[in-house]
Amino acid sequence: MKKEFSLSNGKAMINFTAKYCNTEECLLDSKGFEIILSEYLEDRKSNKSNIYKYINKSLNQDEICLELIKIFKFLIVLKADEIIKIDLRYKKLLEDKDKFIGFVEDLYNFWRKLERYTIVENKKTGEGLQNVNFIDANNEFSKLILDVYRKVEENVLGVKPSIYRQLPAGGNAGLILNQTNFVYGKGYECLCKIPFIQSIVLDTPFITYPKKNTRDGIFNESFENPLKDCSINTDHWFCYPAKVGTLLAYIYFHRDFMAHGVTLCNLFEMAKEEEYKDKKPDIIYVFGAKDEQKQMKTVFYDDVENDIMTGYINYHDDMDYFGYMKKMTLTLHNLIMIKRGNLPVHGAMVNIITKDDKTFNIVIMGDSGAGKSESLEALRSLGSEYISDMTIIFDDMGVVKLNGEGKPLGYGTEIGAFVRLDDLDTGYAFKQLDRSIFMNPDKINARLVMPVASYNEITKGEAIDLFLYANNYEDGEALEFFTNEEEAIKVFKEGTRMAKGTTTEKGLVTSYFSNPFGPVQKQQEMDELIPIFFKEFFNKGIRVGQLRTKLGMHGNEKKGPREASLRLLEEIKRL
Repeated sequence: MKKEFSLSNGKAMINFTAKYCNTEECLLDSKGFEIILSEYLEDRKSNKSNIYKYINKSLNQDEICLELIKIFKFLIVLKADEIIKIDLRYKKLLEDKDKFIGFVEDLYNFWRKLERYTIVENKKTGEGLQNVNFIDANNEFSKLILDVYRKVEENVLGVKPSIYRQLPAGGNAGLILNQTNFVYGKGYECLCKIPFIQSIVLDTPFITYPKKNTRDGIFNESFENPLKDCSINTDHWFCYPAKVGTLLAYIYFHRDFMAHGVTLCNLFEMAKEEEYKDKKPDIIYVFGAKDEQKQMKTVFYDDVENDIMTGYINYHDDMDYFGYMKKMTLTLHNLIMIKRGNLPVHGAMVNIITKDDKTFNIVIMGDSGAGKSESLEALRSLGSEYISDMTIIFDDMGVVKLNGEGKPLGYGTEIGAFVRLDDLDTGYAFKQLDRSIFMNPDKINARLVMPVASYNEITKGEAIDLFLYANNYEDGEALEFFTNEEEAIKVFKEGTRMAKGTTTEKGLVTSYFSNPFGPVQKQQEMDELIPIFFKEFFNKGIRVGQLRTKLGMHGNEKKGPREASLRLLEEIKRL
């Protein structure tokens, strides 16, 4: 990013490396302030707002934006009455103090409703900030904006306010970027100058409003590199180096989808520079590249020559949903796991330690909205008197590996959870405010993303005791076990569930092995793997069954997972 400031698609990016404002005058003189004020005036003009009419009539000049900047500079050092005495041109604007304060508040709210990102680029030269503590710099920048806002209002009103509200006014998130050597191989040259995110400073709760709230369809295989015909302006792109399970992934995203890119820090462990420098990744994912396709393109490519699994989604309004970023990344992970002879599982796994020091590991498999996470969260609440610790190994996608000795081992892919708010207990979201990222909290299928486990915990490998299918669509015993592997495989392979609105599907639907993120695309390979693993489950004494969460049945959204978790708790006590 070369510019000191850019505003695109409701995202403001402030490049501290190009310019760092540390005085009120510097802030008001900055290109960024001019752009924000200009965009604000254009927006209010197009909406024919009364505030714009008041400003336009009061100044009666062509260069309204520049005149307002002059007035703000005056108001930093002088009271409104003093300015009127110096220059009568501003009398009409400043004498109606209530209207001017209304304008200042409206401008301030316009700024705060934008997604705001501060950026520092390492190993660069410029007028700005390189080696100063980045957290302090973000705090000082936020304080500077608050000071200007308060000083302007005080000098208009002539009195200090009685109440000060310390609202975050600087960046919602801060990024430190660096450059790394390019060693990917032929076909990826367009990515070589895109900076990597080295650190993120997140001001939580971070609330975003993407244009879409559901995901549609599956990811299709391409048999040629999708990057061949795309256009990438490296000044508008960022790379999040992620550790997805044990794999190294480079997730590239366009600045217009910055909120999704930043959200990755709550979901996937960020790789350190020494873990990716001069190293080829297992996964490359490009999110939001521009090409000649008018329709949304969601494809993956198995680059055998370079030994890279590549994902690609082109720039389109319909892909403005975090689910596309998360699920494609996990699809690429799962495709590699299948190639290596491991079993990807769409579900949740938890490690439970009881108060009498017994340990159990439970896997609940099921597609989106089946009630996996909801049942485990209910178990956490209901089992508090018996359970000492519950550690999430995976909350959405994991993998089972055979070690040839004891029970098969379960591994996670994510350090965080992408949780549907609608199905959680009332008040749960408020308990997680201090570290969560919220997406469209006022809509159906509202989500929050929060960290739930450490990277070491999810990659350690835990021996599985119970392997359950989340049945959200029918009545029956809350917990039922299969007597043979053929009967179990039939239920798990069919992947039946009642769609809950997390995708565009409706009603009773099926998905192969409850996993449209790899297994659906590689059914032939999975048909060979599944019997091997289920035979091992039964041979090693792992109890395989189904947990009826009833989450898709009307009136059972809360009661179903609660009853299922109570029955599960009884089973844990028996083990």
